[in-house]
Amino acid sequence: MRKYIYDTLDSELISELRRDGRATISHLAETLKVSRATIQNRLDRLISSGAIIGFTIRVHEALDQKTVKALMMIEISGHSTSQVIKKLRGIPELVRLHTTNGAWDLIAEINTPTLGEFDEVLRKVREIDGILNSETSLLLSSF
Repeated sequence: MRKYIYDTLDSELISELRRDGRATISHLAETLKVSRATIQNRLDRLISSGAIIGFTIRVHEALDQKTVKALMMIEISGHSTSQVIKKLRGIPELVRLHTTNGAWDLIAEINTPTLGEFDEVLRKVREIDGILNSETSLLLSSF
């Protein structure tokens, strides 16, 4: 990630994009009370600096019932957290990564269309240097 000093406007822009990744530049400018050019410049810088690594969609749960979902708790060795996170972010089926306290260093949310692809994701994660241990739980129902 390139060196870039983030400010309140960057945080607000990212927050708005998390709410609606399809928001138009005009809508974002109006919501954040800045010009369209400012939004476009900030968005370009956030993307080129690596702060924004991609855009995604969230599917309504009724359409997402056949997806295999899981949480993977990950233990990392020594001071390799940033290297491990960088490698994990390259696995598209890991839809979110969270740092945490306690016995586990990271929690990864996994979504795959099939159990076979889920198994492949587990293999990829476990092959990453710096990962000492992991425990994965399939999500069966959501309320």
